[in-house]
Amino acid sequence: MRELPPTPTLRAFEAAARHSTFTAAAAELHVTQSAISHQIQHLEELWGMKLFQRGRSLKLTPAGDALAPIIRQFLVSLEATLTGLELRRERHPLRVSLTQSFATRWMLPRLPDLEASCPDIQLWIETTSRPITFRREDADIAVRLGNGHYPGLHSELLLREYMFPVARPELIARLGMPKIPADLLRYPLLFRAGPELAPKWEYWFERAGVEVSLALSHSSVHYPDTSMTIEAAIAGYGVALVRSGHVETELADGRLVRLLDVRQPSPLAYYFVCPKGRERLPAIADFKRWLVAQAQRAQAVYDGS
Repeated sequence: MRELPPTPTLRAFEAAARHSTFTAAAAELHVTQSAISHQIQHLEELWGMKLFQRGRSLKLTPAGDALAPIIRQFLVSLEATLTGLELRRERHPLRVSLTQSFATRWMLPRLPDLEASCPDIQLWIETTSRPITFRREDADIAVRLGNGHYPGLHSELLLREYMFPVARPELIARLGMPKIPADLLRYPLLFRAGPELAPKWEYWFERAGVEVSLALSHSSVHYPDTSMTIEAAIAGYGVALVRSGHVETELADGRLVRLLDVRQPSPLAYYFVCPKGRERLPAIADFKRWLVAQAQRAQAVYDGS
């Protein structure tokens, strides 16, 4: 059997083959470009074949092109197996990366059911909206709001939502119930600052057939996150534009009421995301099964409401 190189050498080759530059591979692996070059040179000497054609651009040789997918699959399988062994403990620590609003508004009320359904899973929730890379310091899995395009990762559609306006009942009792979308222009509208992932009044009005240019002068306050925008609506400061999963509790207990019989599908959806191959690991598969069941129940309510 041929002598096998150290794992870091294989990682260097796999990263260089994927990025087509030693510089990008070095940045991903947090080493120098020279270190990547030396690892590749060692591999070529060990196996007695050229793996890259060097020049103005880096290109795989036929030998390198044949070996790249095999080495990539080996590393993925090795990582998945090691992760699986790490997770097979009395309770399986599972790091889940969620956006702040999804964690507090959608996941938190459902955690008691997770405890009952998957008692062996110990959930560690991390909240961030930054792109997920799944390097060693990142979470094991993630739920992200987006369009489902996650190159190189396993992703599954989890939940689609609708956007609609909500307000405190007392505010509507004082100002009257709006009858058509254009009526909302007479109400104090609560604006959510931040990324394009946030529900936007401009998008909702456009889809509702109302031509309007909303200036910042409509409100002196732009709330920094979804939770604060909803709390402002509960306090009676104005009408908030929300997604279905953000106000389930508030609509059920009457702190907020939904306005108009107009709902717009959100242009984005929630996706379950993890490195390819890890979705089959026992703890991750159990959690995903529970999560998908919860999402299907919620989806049925959203679609029927």
